[in-house]
Amino acid sequence: MTGVPASAAGGSSGAQGARGSAAAADGAASGVSGPVTDSADRSAEPEDTRPARGGKLTAAAVNQASVWNVANLLTMLRLLLVPGFVVLMLADGGYDPAWRSLAWAAFAIAMITDLFDGHLARTYNLVTDFGKIADPIADKAIMGAALVCLSALGDLPWWVTAVILGRELGITLLRFLVIRYGVIPASRGGKLKTLTQGVAVGMYVLALTGWLASLRFWVMAAAVVLTVVTGLDYVRQAIVLRRQGIAERAAALEEKQA
Repeated sequence: MTGVPASAAGGSSGAQGARGSAAAADGAASGVSGPVTDSADRSAEPEDTRPARGGKLTAAAVNQASVWNVANLLTMLRLLLVPGFVVLMLADGGYDPAWRSLAWAAFAIAMITDLFDGHLARTYNLVTDFGKIADPIADKAIMGAALVCLSALGDLPWWVTAVILGRELGITLLRFLVIRYGVIPASRGGKLKTLTQGVAVGMYVLALTGWLASLRFWVMAAAVVLTVVTGLDYVRQAIVLRRQGIAERAAALEEKQA
């Protein structure tokens, strides 16, 4: 009577077997869950940190495409109008009113695009290295072509052309010389000068007679005065900017040495 009943023994061993099976199952489950979790973590980690394939190529393509924006296209149009303007201006000896009217239309389109391309580039963040270089070149090219043609035809004294072009080229060179110290901003006087020059040259391009021919003389005189005055003001700004830049560099050097 001291023995354990077979059913009880079987139940005990069955319970132990069940507990063993449960433990094995838990161990298997824990063994499986560990590697799966690690594998998932490892697979997720490269996806978060690995750079997208072709990312640099895509960025380069976007930068390349950004050159062909509307502001730069207007600048290119203005450059293309320069030789067309010269051909129209000098056609049939340069004194035919019809050809001069077409030349004026080309000049007017070029001046209008000059007003819009810079505004569009700044407003819609379309500023590019190409635009920074091509825009001032296009401005000087169309104005210089008009002035040289007018002087070559005898409609405008050469000294007027020399003063305007000399000022434009000189100020452009001056900007490059002081760019290490800062940028000379465009002033209201400079913008008024550009507008007055455009109106005056446009009036000379047209074959005007009578009181309009007399009026264009005074408009051109005002343009010349504004050209000289604003040019001297830019020289003053460049001198001040250079002195400030030198003083700031000297102060920074002294502070570094101290």
